[in-house]
Amino acid sequence: MKVLLINGSPHKNGCTHTALTEVAAALQKNGVDTELLWLDLQPISGCRGCGSCRATGKCIVDDVVNQVIARADQYDGLIVGSPVHYAGASGFVTSFMDRLFYAGSRRFVGKPGAAIVSCRRAGSTAALEQLNKYFTINNMPLVSSQYWNMVHGNTPDEVRQDLEGMQTMRTLGQNMAWLLQCIAAGKAAGIALPTYENRVGTNFIR
Repeated sequence: MKVLLINGSPHKNGCTHTALTEVAAALQKNGVDTELLWLDLQPISGCRGCGSCRATGKCIVDDVVNQVIARADQYDGLIVGSPVHYAGASGFVTSFMDRLFYAGSRRFVGKPGAAIVSCRRAGSTAALEQLNKYFTINNMPLVSSQYWNMVHGNTPDEVRQDLEGMQTMRTLGQNMAWLLQCIAAGKAAGIALPTYENRVGTNFIR
């Protein structure tokens, strides 16, 4: 089993990274492999709404989004981390997630997902809600913790002093590992993913 952890912060080794590494350590302690991906500082284009991905299964903009889509089958779970910018997720991770889920959402169906956010003081719950919506629109079990998945601090050292936040990260890792093990046991017992109805779309136009 393997979980991909995405660092959507412009700072490679900042507060978001500190939180994600705590989650990763808990996953590894519980027998789950991890891969930590930093989105880097290269510009990530927002979704163009062109729809070409519906035919190809990949985005017309060939960057890190397509790299993750191509490797999606290697991962059993997904955790996305972001700093809080103006009470929302970072521009990097927002553009990344918009395109990842528009082009490659079917590759993640049934896989547990979770988001974590890092902030100095406030805006964390709004950013966390934003990120969780990618999972809950895509038939992905949402992994929780003992508190909302957030840490507080302005530097990595301050984040490490947020003892409750760091414990929340460890509990999240434990819960993700437990759910992955339950899913694996279910598959071994012959329990398949649900069979879904054909999608119905309703536009509210009279």
